[in-house]
Amino acid sequence: MYITSGTSALLRRASHSSSSRTGKRVFSSLSKKPASPSPNSNSSHSVGNQQTRSLSYFSAARWSHGVDWKSPASLASQIRISSAFSDTLLHRKIATMASENAFKGIFTSLPKPGGGEFGKFYSLPALNDPRIDKLPYSIRILLESAIRNCDGFQVTKADVEKIIDWEKTSPNQVEIPFKPARVLLQDFTGVPVVVDLACMRNAMNKLGGDSDKINPLVPVDLVIDHSVQVDIARTENAVHENQKLEFERNKERFAFLKWGSNAFQNMLVVPPGSGIVHQVNLEYLARVVFNNEGLLYPDSVVGTDSHTTMIDGLGVAGWGVGGIEAEAAMLGQPMSMVLPGVVGFKLSGKLLDGVTATDLVLTVTQILRKHGVVGKFVEFYGAGVGEISLADRATIANMSPEYGATMGFFPVDKVTLQYLKLTGRSDETVSMIEAYLRANNMFVDYSEPQQERVYSSYLHLDLGDVVPCVSGPKRPHDRVPLKDMKDDWHSCLDSKVGFKGFAVPKETQEKVVKFLFKGEEPAELKHGSVVIAAITSCTNTSNPSVMLGAGLVAKKACELGLKVKPWVKTSLAPGSGVATKYLQESGLQKYLNEQGFNIVGYGCTTCIGNSGDLEKTVGDAITENDIVAAAVLSGNRNFEGRVHPLTRANYLASPPLVVAYAIAGTVNIDFDKEPIGVSKDGKDVYFRDIWPSNEEVAEVVQNNVLPEMFKSTYKAITTGNPVWNELAVAAEKLYSWDPTSTYIHEPPYFEGMTMDPPGPHGVKDAYCLLNFGNSITTDHISPAGSINRDSPAAKYLMERGVDSRQFNSYGSRRGNDEIMARGTFANIRILNKLLNGEVGPKTIHIPSGEKLTVFDAAMKYKSAGQDTIILAGDEYGSGSSRDWAAKGPMLLGVKAVIAKSFERIHRSNLVGMGIVPLCFKSGEDADTLGLTGHERYTIDLPSSVSDLRPGQDITVKTDTGKQFTCTVRFDTEVELAYFNHGGILQYVIRQLAAKQ
Repeated sequence: MYITSGTSALLRRASHSSSSRTGKRVFSSLSKKPASPSPNSNSSHSVGNQQTRSLSYFSAARWSHGVDWKSPASLASQIRISSAFSDTLLHRKIATMASENAFKGIFTSLPKPGGGEFGKFYSLPALNDPRIDKLPYSIRILLESAIRNCDGFQVTKADVEKIIDWEKTSPNQVEIPFKPARVLLQDFTGVPVVVDLACMRNAMNKLGGDSDKINPLVPVDLVIDHSVQVDIARTENAVHENQKLEFERNKERFAFLKWGSNAFQNMLVVPPGSGIVHQVNLEYLARVVFNNEGLLYPDSVVGTDSHTTMIDGLGVAGWGVGGIEAEAAMLGQPMSMVLPGVVGFKLSGKLLDGVTATDLVLTVTQILRKHGVVGKFVEFYGAGVGEISLADRATIANMSPEYGATMGFFPVDKVTLQYLKLTGRSDETVSMIEAYLRANNMFVDYSEPQQERVYSSYLHLDLGDVVPCVSGPKRPHDRVPLKDMKDDWHSCLDSKVGFKGFAVPKETQEKVVKFLFKGEEPAELKHGSVVIAAITSCTNTSNPSVMLGAGLVAKKACELGLKVKPWVKTSLAPGSGVATKYLQESGLQKYLNEQGFNIVGYGCTTCIGNSGDLEKTVGDAITENDIVAAAVLSGNRNFEGRVHPLTRANYLASPPLVVAYAIAGTVNIDFDKEPIGVSKDGKDVYFRDIWPSNEEVAEVVQNNVLPEMFKSTYKAITTGNPVWNELAVAAEKLYSWDPTSTYIHEPPYFEGMTMDPPGPHGVKDAYCLLNFGNSITTDHISPAGSINRDSPAAKYLMERGVDSRQFNSYGSRRGNDEIMARGTFANIRILNKLLNGEVGPKTIHIPSGEKLTVFDAAMKYKSAGQDTIILAGDEYGSGSSRDWAAKGPMLLGVKAVIAKSFERIHRSNLVGMGIVPLCFKSGEDADTLGLTGHERYTIDLPSSVSDLRPGQDITVKTDTGKQFTCTVRFDTEVELAYFNHGGILQYVIRQLAAKQ
């Protein structure tokens, strides 16, 4: 499913009008106001300004537990303040919406069991269309949204019919509009979003427009969770020290975000130290069903983090988008998406003893990756779904990006309702959720006969077939059963350099490097030695069974006298304060502390590369002896260079396995046959001796995970923390840019912008900046981790007086385009074919033959007025939804990317930044066509957008005489409009300015 943001109905109308075929006329058509628009029911704001003003002070509480972030008043207090007059206005508003909607005939009341009503809703059963009964539950959410927002303008009856007829229309890649109920951000992607919004306000001013038009129209939640690093580990005060360093490094960023929460309406910022965005979303922010001023509808969310899909485990439709797409959605643009196919994944049976949710999700990831689910929804069903916990479902949904799906969806059932109560949602709220979903045929009851649903394709997994496993050493879908781990490791050492190979000569595979840890304690490293063991990431730290399972492993190990070696950097970063509470309540945290797994902070940490430095003697031992060191983490991404520059082998594993591998000290071990250590009485201890049974885990979960823990944790979140509360920010609506800042900088996207769209651009005699193979990830394109001291970004910082100890990470400096442009393609593990096998962030400047950093080469091309393109293989842009992976190349002057295939979000981001994505024809790539990257490339595109169409074939010519056909990957008419305007943000500004 290819997702962009825009007004699809308008584009279709514009593209078919006879005389408005020039770029300027297309824009004029796009900018027209409807004769009688209906309100956007996803927001407390409506399209009409007058309605917005009169109703704004009656907006519903932002927080799912009934606490308004910006006010100490509780929901009950707010209701008491409202007058009878407000009730009258709300009823009038809902009645007006219904009268303007083409489906007003199915707008009905949802009664409460004891009298009165929960609210009103659009009833799918009232359509009396048998096709709806067979629709996947995930598609029903798209259908309800289209019906509720159907105004004959942005969403038409024809759009609704496409969704109802999904079984026939989805294979045809038809386009539909979708309006998400809310937007979710984290700080790495959130800072550039707020920077862009602030910059858009300035641009609107320069065009003579009203800068207040740049304001979120749907609820926006931003959780600061990506900034904490594991600087301090294995100590009781690690949390305090790391948080102190986090604020010191990021004070300017945090102040900027706090300014944004005040300057922009409808935006909530959750302070640092609160937890991981997806766990906070799961445990607290998610509504499941919105009750927006008496209008009921399903919760849905798009987020600027690819693992937004975790919320699919709660029955909330959510997926990741690029930051630029999220901005458009925030500003009221409907999302244009291709109606997806849905893979039905049937689960049966039960997990065997000793098998964890992590083992299950790694197995599911491998199956789905093999099946091919890119651009599709995956919907889980069958009796086996009822056998796994909500937390296990969230774990599976979380890794949707790793198996390639847009969503991994679990419809709401009784297990969902039980989880909502466990996490502190009120009985009345849960009652409303169940009543609405049952009334609208969106609830699954496995105790009742199931209506047969139609899927695009079908898969089945017996949970009893899942075995303990890990994934690695370089990709999440390279699953390795635990029993095969030792053999697989030796195969990786033998194999040539690649996703499953390190090419270590046989004669050096057993070498032992001895050194003095911290210059004092005798230590040794071998190939496969574990130097990082991290319980981290949204994937697992939201799941009590694996977190408490890790505590049980630590307890058993402590009782037997086993201990993790001191040179292994161990860490524990819970996804929320709830995990800390149940680990302490169970008494298991003390055993984790004894093994070095002290809590280091509340955020993503190691999973996104915020693993901090290795102790110097360990780092020196690795680099000076070319050791293939290992990291074992309970994360979701293990791409090379992501976790830590010095760990070439990175394995994803469950939290209990992380502890086990930390104790073993190596991944080169057969847990079935070899001892994991020696007990205090001198006996060999095996893996089975420290591994808890499912019954042991279930008992400790049952006794120690309590509703009051969730309530008290999230009550505390709404008060912030002292350091955050003391941040002073300006009250101005327009941001005062500081030209000396190395964190926040006004980007150049709108320089010289006028109201006239620039029109499409081709590429003339372009040089190849980089020539890549397969699986170039967004971590390769725009790394989030540490800034190498020899990099162009480091040089820029040092020239401005920033000491290397204050470099922070690329992720933390995403608000500064100067640094991010210099950090583009700065991954030290990147492999560029122009360098003939040399690994690193450099390239060949073709005209001169010089070997330069990618940034310096790009600037040399730009200064000479020369276009550049990129050649790539399969899955270009896979990994995190990182808008800087598109913004950075644009700032480097890249005009087009020619690849075998693109990751969904990244392709959309390229379009959003005005870069042309092209795909080689099936069976072809740069190698088969004999392209070396030393050619010059010309891509002729029509000068009028009306002469372009989605998926059009064009010819690419080279100066050597070779030419080949590619498919232009503008997948919808809306994307063509973005390209015509020079990018999505320019399109939105012109549209909003024209509406005045």
